[in-house]
Amino acid sequence: MTTTTYLELSQDGGGAHKFYEVTVDDLTVSVRYGRIGADGQTQRSTFPTAAKAQAAAAKKIGEKVRKGYAPAVRGQRAARAVTRREVTSAPSTARAVAPVLWRFRTGSAAFGIHVDEERCWVGNQAGDVFTLDRTGEVQARFSLPDGVKCLVADDFWIYAGCDDGKVYDLSSKLPFAAYDIATDVDIFWLDIHEGVLHVADRSGRLTVIDHEDEHQWARGGLGEHAWMIRADGDAVYYGDTRGVAAHAPDGGGELWHTATEGGVLFGWQEDTAVYAGTSRKKVQRLAKKDGRVEAVYSCDSPVYSCATSPGGRFVFAADSASSVYCFAEDGTRLWKLGTGGGSALSMQYRDERLYLVTTDGSLVCVDASEAAIEAAKGGTVPVARDVKLAAALPVYEPATNVTAVTAVHDAPAGSVVVECVTESGRTRVRVVSAGYDSGWNVQFPRAIREPGARYVVDSLHPAAGGFYRVRGDIRRLL
Repeated sequence: MTTTTYLELSQDGGGAHKFYEVTVDDLTVSVRYGRIGADGQTQRSTFPTAAKAQAAAAKKIGEKVRKGYAPAVRGQRAARAVTRREVTSAPSTARAVAPVLWRFRTGSAAFGIHVDEERCWVGNQAGDVFTLDRTGEVQARFSLPDGVKCLVADDFWIYAGCDDGKVYDLSSKLPFAAYDIATDVDIFWLDIHEGVLHVADRSGRLTVIDHEDEHQWARGGLGEHAWMIRADGDAVYYGDTRGVAAHAPDGGGELWHTATEGGVLFGWQEDTAVYAGTSRKKVQRLAKKDGRVEAVYSCDSPVYSCATSPGGRFVFAADSASSVYCFAEDGTRLWKLGTGGGSALSMQYRDERLYLVTTDGSLVCVDASEAAIEAAKGGTVPVARDVKLAAALPVYEPATNVTAVTAVHDAPAGSVVVECVTESGRTRVRVVSAGYDSGWNVQFPRAIREPGARYVVDSLHPAAGGFYRVRGDIRRLL
């Protein structure tokens, strides 16, 4: 006989809005959970007897009831709305079009971008993240449960902040939810520095969370709609409708606040300065030390995104009218060109290439070399190559289940064993294999943690802040 228990936790005033469903089918216990109105994620466990399966299910239900969940009827409570960024995109007024080398259409408005030495990453509102090599060939696709707000990197780890309130680690072929902010938090932007997550949201609140998904501190800003969050070892730089502020990294207080010309719509940082793109057609460069405005870069429409070449030698901006600009460090406008598509919602410069993600869902690679730009200003541009999806493109989805192995020697050579333990009411993951510091935490998929269980992972990499990150496949050790 199959039995199902469905629970919900919904709080007024912006609190939790999630469900938890436990199904027992003979020896199998299935747990499905997530935001109310969404399909959620499913985790399955098999037990040696039906009695043990029933006991495990009762324990899971009891834990949720003690946290405030209550029996409910699925479908009666409506899903909480997710804030989508409302943007307009007018045709460009520039006389010439940028020298676009290649363009990849993702199928939905794109916000997330990251470019490293080998790959380009783009994430869109449909929950798709695609990786391409630097020549524009598509390599893989990650299919996430909800829309991607942004992509950020921390060393060679890369994360996607999504509308479901989770931040997914995409560093291995098996993506997993590394941070679970809240299923109803409207993530506007995020940044990660040495494993510490910094979140800016719709209400104008800054939240800081460590690598073990434990809340560290939070601050409300003077405004709302916080689209800018950047962090380094000295401060957290936050921008909203009222300006830019710097906060001490330990939450000790505000270091400075600078009003900007219009609400902040995007932020960028270099070693000594932060750059705020604003609704009043400006990019303002602020000194990290004291918030002093060092330079202003004037555009012709509201600025949706900005970036710089290394050290801030050149400053790039994109506006709501499908144009892209380049300025000298002192604010002198060098050129303005049309994107050849929609308005760029995010951008990054690397090795004389400017990468844009746009309102029409495209990842665009622009040749930003001096020679190419001069030719474009004269009306000579290359024929843009439209990148197509490969017929057998690998697709990776978040981990909610793991393959079992009966012994360590069944796993690949060099694998590492970790164990889930309960400390102070929280489930931690510790290293069991010799040669590692067993006291350090491991950033591990939250969906497959089970107290007392041991797992075999391909490899672990130490990170700043006293924890390890998982790379590669994860297997349950029986």
